[in-house]
Amino acid sequence: MDTKLPASAVDPKSFETFAEFYPFYLAEHSNRTCRRLHFAGSTLALVCLVLLIGTGKSYWLAVGLLCGYGFAWVGHFVFEKNRPASFRRPWYSFRGDWVMYADIWRGKIKI
Repeated sequence: MDTKLPASAVDPKSFETFAEFYPFYLAEHSNRTCRRLHFAGSTLALVCLVLLIGTGKSYWLAVGLLCGYGFAWVGHFVFEKNRPASFRRPWYSFRGDWVMYADIWRGKIKI
């Protein structure tokens, strides 16, 4: 979807494919501190997943979700000053989190 409107003016529910959604997702993460918080939260969520598997303690799932979403939401509300896309497109947003995470590791996105 090619649009000249600011990302905040676009309804994320209007995207039919993830490929259309991802540029919007990236525009919603233009603040470097927000991206850093996403990266930190995603890394901690992965550590919690390893701990969940390694220990069998189910509370690591809750801690992982709290880390992943908590860090991201602070980034959005405090630094981006926008509403997380996960409220409107949860699956595309979840996928976008991990694509952006991989793109950061690959050096395609700077943090």
